Amino acid sequence: AMEDVCAKFVSQKVSKARWRPLPAAALQPPDIFATGSWDNEDNRISIWSVGDLGNVGLNGEYQGEPQLLCDIRHNGDVMDMQFLDQERIVVASSTGNVTIFRHHQNNQTLSTNQRWEKAHYHVDRNASCGGAACTGVICNNPEVVTVGEDGRINLFRADQKDAVRTIDNADSSTLHAVTFLRTTEILTVNSIGQLKIWDLRQQRNEPSQIFSLTGDRVPLHCVDRHPNQQHIVATGGQDGMLSIWDIRQGTMPVSLLNAHEAEMWEVHFHHSNPDHLFTCSEDGSLWHWDTSTSVAEKPSFLHQGGRSTTYFSHNTINQSVVSAWLSNDPTKDRMEITNLIPNQTLSVNSLDILGPCLVYGTDAEAVYVNRHLFA
Repeated sequence: AMEDVCAKFVSQKVSKARWRPLPAAALQPPDIFATGSWDNEDNRISIWSVGDLGNVGLNGEYQGEPQLLCDIRHNGDVMDMQFLDQERIVVASSTGNVTIFRHHQNNQTLSTNQRWEKAHYHVDRNASCGGAACTGVICNNPEVVTVGEDGRINLFRADQKDAVRTIDNADSSTLHAVTFLRTTEILTVNSIGQLKIWDLRQQRNEPSQIFSLTGDRVPLHCVDRHPNQQHIVATGGQDGMLSIWDIRQGTMPVSLLNAHEAEMWEVHFHHSNPDHLFTCSEDGSLWHWDTSTSVAEKPSFLHQGGRSTTYFSHNTINQSVVSAWLSNDPTKDRMEITNLIPNQTLSVNSLDILGPCLVYGTDAEAVYVNRHLFA
């Protein structure tokens, strides 16, 4: 329901939005998120509180808007951003730098905790202008993996100034995104439609496996791994298609799903509820893909004026979650797809989801929070 969404206009194009992780035993919903901006004269990393929880309307709906707690200037466009822990955020820059910022919660300030200068560079690291954009970062505290336009992969450790490992010519094309497959293995996606697995225990500088989209070599922009079924991976790319891969078999995606009408910028499985998946796009839409088996009992919320909910035919009620994502013909399985932003026009660059809460950022210089995603 759209009335659950609060917008905050931030006079910056928002390139990334991330929830601060909750402590392991926490029962409360997430309350703090970070954003990074791009394409502004002065880019910033900002920390927000979701707003005043006491501010509840007549029907129990949440009314407060996000409040800025603190911000700090960032050199270059924010290309990616991940929390390392509850206080530190790792930020990838278009300048090639990778910076860890610390959020001091006692006095609500941000400071630079550590910086790897020109982690990514084209020709010569020491050239004044040689930086190559760092396009993706993923963390598994204390480890930080970065990928870039230069086809390089770096493994850093927080609090160490030199890279633990660098694979210089990992890829001859741009690496756009990276994620952990397991603690010693990472997955990268590149600008010629390939998904590669790298085993960081191996000293070899070649991937242990290569998968690719057949034919078109469509650039892939984003990747996420199913949280429980580690062989299931989702990617999205320039053509807006959602690809689901089973890395145990074959070298091609198991299924290609028609999704957005322009580049897909991010794809995320819901961490504790992975039969739900979320994608966002340059076309101004944010889709919720639901393969949970209770679709038949759900009311269909059809927004006016647009194909917002698509039902694939329901022939089997008890399809397991796994086979729903891995079916060769997802149209046989039941999947409900809802566009959570029926009439947005500018690019939705980033989304993050934690528990019942969704945050997303757009080129319309706004960040949006929905705290009742599964209401």
